[in-house]
Amino acid sequence: MRLIQGNEACALGALHAGCTYYAGYPITPASEIMEHMARLLPARHGVFVQMEDEIAAMAAIIGASWGGAKAMTATSGPGFSLMQENLGYASMTETPCVVVDSQRMGPSTGLPTLPSQGDVMQARWGSHGDRVAIALTASSVRDVYEVTVACFNISEQYRIPVVLLLDAVVSHMREGVEFPDLPVVTRQRPASLAEFLPFGGPEFVPLGSGKPIVVTGLAHADTGLPRASDGANSERMMRRIVDRIEAAGDTILRTRPVELDDAEVGIIAYGITARPARGAVNLLRREGIRAGLLELQTIWPLPERAIRELASRTRLLLVPELNLGQLVIPIRAAVEGAAPVVPLNRIDGLVFTPEEIADSVRRSLAHGDAAAALSLAEAHHA
Repeated sequence: MRLIQGNEACALGALHAGCTYYAGYPITPASEIMEHMARLLPARHGVFVQMEDEIAAMAAIIGASWGGAKAMTATSGPGFSLMQENLGYASMTETPCVVVDSQRMGPSTGLPTLPSQGDVMQARWGSHGDRVAIALTASSVRDVYEVTVACFNISEQYRIPVVLLLDAVVSHMREGVEFPDLPVVTRQRPASLAEFLPFGGPEFVPLGSGKPIVVTGLAHADTGLPRASDGANSERMMRRIVDRIEAAGDTILRTRPVELDDAEVGIIAYGITARPARGAVNLLRREGIRAGLLELQTIWPLPERAIRELASRTRLLLVPELNLGQLVIPIRAAVEGAAPVVPLNRIDGLVFTPEEIADSVRRSLAHGDAAAALSLAEAHHA
């Protein structure tokens, strides 16, 4: 058992997963990840590089991955914005790597030391084009460790960049943790180089391994050679990547149910907001309101099946977020009207209390019951 900070847990999770290369630039509230990697990596025969900015950091981990390393960088909102073009390049070139974004208040420099969940949509749509996006999150220090390992495993298994969305509170909190011994996915190598296609599947051969490989951000054939004017080839290539992720299913989609078996009200939360949401569930149940929590550890792809199933048997879904309403939009789309989806938002740099979330449920239920009674009365009168 160790008393440990969230950012340190991230660094230790990366090392457990086999990370041997870190490139980054210091930025609050993610800097401690960089500091721990600077101290720990060289002792493990890894490489640490402080780059001139986040654009270069993202480019460096892509290059390191193609050199055979498991690679990671970490940043916050302003740096994450700078990384978007190279994130698209990593997607196009099917490059396994991990990007940690410890969210803070924005836009721009914003409130550097205060938490936010304002980068949720950026993690999905920040880079142009129809790329696959995978983003996970965590609500405790132990979660940070476990989800960091999961990010590396997913990245290696499916040859894709993976984003870990933390926030200022989760990054800086300290908790007593006993870390589990988690399985680690190793990079898949082809049985033979003779028929190997560098972009034909999940197998990965780094540059300099005896197979001529072209790595380009242009649309390309499975050989890697550019096919920049062949639309049919480009669509086939991108659909292959999308299909690979969609077929993964529960391997990628991570959720944590809390008191959902008999829930009449569902709260959907993620990251730091899931902690007071658990407290709200306890408060409401003591009052006789059967509340439950669906905590999302995978944000992208959105666990739509779990959300739809919850909506099909509840009177109400509440979505608390430290933004002005980002994940609530695709949740409403996934629910397709099966239950009311109510947002609860704040952007003042504070986290919700359990009472605030519980009170929002109470108000929503009272409003819904009043609206239902009015509708019934109107129908009877008609």
